[in-house]
Amino acid sequence: MSKVLLALTAVALLGLSGCSDLYVNKSGDKPAAAQAGISAEAQAALDTAKADVKEAKARFALWTTADAALKKAEEAAEKGDSATVLKQSRLASDHVKKGLAQLSYPMLKVGE
Repeated sequence: MSKVLLALTAVALLGLSGCSDLYVNKSGDKPAAAQAGISAEAQAALDTAKADVKEAKARFALWTTADAALKKAEEAAEKGDSATVLKQSRLASDHVKKGLAQLSYPMLKVGE
């Protein structure tokens, strides 16, 4: 009985291992920017904007406009629109810088 159980287990594992690579090497595995082929300048601006937004989130200074601009830049990168990626990435980075600068503003005290 144990030999039969061992043989069935081995066959089941062999069958499952054959299914393990069904989704390997599909075209969707590449990053969106590599698929779309945006310019190197646009890719660099997008990477900078992502890093800036990450820093602003960590310091609780992220403006919603910066986050929205980054999302638009990522969508444009998927479509291969380098000009929009540059524009939106720069906008996101600019708004992040302004949000971080806002942290140094003095506290407003109302009623004193």
